[in-house]
Amino acid sequence: MKKSAERNRKLIAGEEGQIDSIIKSNPKVKYIASTKGYWYTYLIQNKLDTLTPKKGDVAFFDYEIKDLKGNIIYSELELRPQTYLVDKQNIMTGLREGIKLMHKNEKVTFLFPSHIAFGYHGDNKKIGTNQPLLCTVTLHNFISEEAFKKEIQLKAETQTNTETKLIDTTKTIKK
Repeated sequence: MKKSAERNRKLIAGEEGQIDSIIKSNPKVKYIASTKGYWYTYLIQNKLDTLTPKKGDVAFFDYEIKDLKGNIIYSELELRPQTYLVDKQNIMTGLREGIKLMHKNEKVTFLFPSHIAFGYHGDNKKIGTNQPLLCTVTLHNFISEEAFKKEIQLKAETQTNTETKLIDTTKTIKK
C-alpha cells in the first residue's frame, strides 16, 4: 500500500511539473490554481453575471479535449452538445468541478492532472492511462432542473399537437 501511495505521489508531481511548464511557457496567459487541484484560464469571461451552476441545475455546454501538447483527442464537434445535470450525472471530476466555477457564456481552458480527468483507466478509447488533459469548455447556459423538465414537456406537447394537425391535414387532403 505504501508503494502505491508513493507511486501516485510521484505521478501527480510529474504531471503537475508538466502543467507548470505549460503555464510558465506562456506568461501572457494568466492561469488560476483551483482549490481542487487543477488550473484554469478565461478565454471569454462574463463579469456581469454572478450566478454559477449548482447541484440540480442543468448545464448546456460544449468542450474539446486535448493532450498537454495541444493535440486534439476529442473535438468540440465530436462531443457537442452536452447537457449535464450538475452533480447528479457521472462526468470527469475536473469538469464537474470546473463547470461550477463558470458563468453563462464563458469559455475557459482547464488543465487537469489525470487523477481528476479519466484517471488510471483512461476512457478505454482515445484517452490513455494516467493522461493529464487540457479541456476548453464553453458554458452556454444553465437552468434549474424544474425549468428543464417543463421545457421538455412543452416540446413534447408541441410536437404531439403538430403531429395531430399534420394527420388531420393529411386526412382532409385525401378526401
